Amino acid sequence: MKHMSIKSGAPPGTLMYLGRETKEDVRISFIEYNEKEFFEEDFTDIHECLSHVKKGLVKWINIDGVHNTKIVEEICKMFAIHPLTIEDISNTNQRPKFEDFEKYLATTMKMIFEDQTLKKQSDDALVIEQLTIILMSDQTVLSFQEVEGGDVFDVIRNRLRLGKGRIRKCGADYLMYALVDAVVDSYFDVLEKIGDEIEILEDNLIENSNPKLLHQLHNIKRQMVYFRKAIWPMRELINNLERSESELILESTNIYLRDAHDHAVRVIDTTETYRDLLSGLMDLYMSSVSNRMNEVMKTLTIITTIFVPLTFVVGVYGMNFQNVNSAGKTLPFNMPELYSPYGYVIVWGVMIALTMTLLVYFKRKKWI
Repeated sequence: MKHMSIKSGAPPGTLMYLGRETKEDVRISFIEYNEKEFFEEDFTDIHECLSHVKKGLVKWINIDGVHNTKIVEEICKMFAIHPLTIEDISNTNQRPKFEDFEKYLATTMKMIFEDQTLKKQSDDALVIEQLTIILMSDQTVLSFQEVEGGDVFDVIRNRLRLGKGRIRKCGADYLMYALVDAVVDSYFDVLEKIGDEIEILEDNLIENSNPKLLHQLHNIKRQMVYFRKAIWPMRELINNLERSESELILESTNIYLRDAHDHAVRVIDTTETYRDLLSGLMDLYMSSVSNRMNEVMKTLTIITTIFVPLTFVVGVYGMNFQNVNSAGKTLPFNMPELYSPYGYVIVWGVMIALTMTLLVYFKRKKWI
């Protein structure tokens, strides 16, 4: 969000990439198919890609990398995409949403997955990137990913290659549903990972609460904040997609969209549950720290209480007052214990008796 101020005052439709800086080339992957035919190849030039288009086949054009706004604009203009939609593609801080245009449907969402390459280098391997899916009227699906390096669509690609399921038998609207459903299903994998981290963190907090665990707790809470921001609008997005009166979506596909909507609701419910658990863990940590502090204060208080009477006794006999006049005669109101041969032992006996009495009293009160 710190880069949003760059666009302040810019005219609507201004292309400006606000995502992570990268120098990678834009990669275009092209898949077209029907029930009997299948073609797949990667390109770096959109013109070369479109030269392989055949009529009557479903086409999926996936663009990895929207940092090059010139290439994105060139591709979108070939398909008569509205300038505001092109702006949304480049502006990677968009809220997930659905828009119904006359010739196409556009959906913007957050794709969240665990990068296996980053996982080998760091514990924080969670990738959150913007995804825009556009369903065209000519049986074409365009998908714009923020960066190259991975996505959640490998399952769909394998189903297309092997001809499994009904995806090769259906049109582009079903392909769009499959892509949206894959994004929603990937949230379950991320939530499962976060759930495991919460369970481990809860066990560690019960055993021993320390500042390191508090740091881990804050990291997970921050992840959940971003995660909730990404998935909460998905319910509205899929609901609007399902209720759309566009002719681009067949009635047979709406049944599957309802199932995807149900998955989104389940993800949101799980997210709220984890947020409540994290709030409870924060309270548990604060209570644990407070209880530990109370135990320390109780121990110090008991020690102080025991030594107060002992200090009083030692202080009294540390005065060493001897009431003697100038003639050397002892006067009344002196401290006769100073001259007793057993005075030292008696004072120690009194102090030990006081200590034992206080300890027994504290024990009966269950303070120790």
